[in-house]
Amino acid sequence: MTRTHERRPRRLAAVVAMLLAATSVLAGCAGSATRADDGRPTIALLLPETKTARYETLDRPSFEKTVAGTCAECTVLYANAQQDAARQQQQAESFLIRGADVLVLAAVDAQAALSIVAAATARGVPVIAYDRYLEDPDVAYYISFDPARVGRLQAQALVDGLEKDGITTGGVLVAHGAVTDANSPGLSQSVMGVLGTTDLTILAETTISDWSPDKAQEWVATQLGRYRDDVVAVYAANDGLAAGAISAMRAAGIEDKPLVTGQDAELAAIQRIVTGDQFMTVYKDIEQQAALAADAAVLLARGEDVEAPTEVRGVPTMLLAPFAVTRDEIEPVILRKGVFTLGEICVEPFTQACTAAGLTEEE
Repeated sequence: MTRTHERRPRRLAAVVAMLLAATSVLAGCAGSATRADDGRPTIALLLPETKTARYETLDRPSFEKTVAGTCAECTVLYANAQQDAARQQQQAESFLIRGADVLVLAAVDAQAALSIVAAATARGVPVIAYDRYLEDPDVAYYISFDPARVGRLQAQALVDGLEKDGITTGGVLVAHGAVTDANSPGLSQSVMGVLGTTDLTILAETTISDWSPDKAQEWVATQLGRYRDDVVAVYAANDGLAAGAISAMRAAGIEDKPLVTGQDAELAAIQRIVTGDQFMTVYKDIEQQAALAADAAVLLARGEDVEAPTEVRGVPTMLLAPFAVTRDEIEPVILRKGVFTLGEICVEPFTQACTAAGLTEEE
């Protein structure tokens, strides 16, 4: 069942007049255009980093396009924190001063971001927790993909892939994502829950700060130095970490490739799956997620209600469905859904691998 969001939208209208007066003074100090100047609803989008390609190539464009299409009078303010929580705090404060009516926040650090929620709440500005959960009852809305479900898809695909190759025992290297990402605990717990039901051995386990491919490469290289012949798989929490792990294996000259997981269905990851360097990824319709967040932001900026199909610890929530993608799912998931075209995937030097995988244009 859906329910109507009953949090801040009702009191948003009550504080608009005060905000308009206050922000016009603050804006004079900041030297920026504000809602008080033109009366247009202002939506702030704050994204966390650029090491993961999706935020600049999918999230931001889809969000801005949707707002432009549904609210021609709306202004979108945008900032990327480059994985710096203090910078994100400054960006949020700047947008509040400039008269933002809604903050759409993908937090760099879930704990540090609570101060952003508090500052917005003090001004009567609703916050949408975007992609990454925020443990705060004042959050107006949360939209993401269920991290526990993503983790189960990754781990089960890994187990099934190994079993298909006749492997039921052996060692796994586990590279979790950044602990500052609120989605990481759910992702990690579900992965370890699935792996814990098997006869596979966890050789080493770590978290990779900043979701850094370089740090993942360094860690995997170190572990290969210790466990080289025992590794049958590498759990990498996303495609960036998978890229780092694969680079480490390539540098070590490993020919019998361990299976490597991923997440986000980046183009480079799909191409690695075609060549067999990466075993799987998780496709999440990020453009849909961004568009739905934009729709919710427009409603909140206008002081209207937002419906949510569920709740997470009291926060109105929408969780979208992810899809596991191995080589067999490239055609039905990636191509049919229009995520990428054959022309984008099968460029040189991937044309031969595409042909071997049966990914060719129909006659």
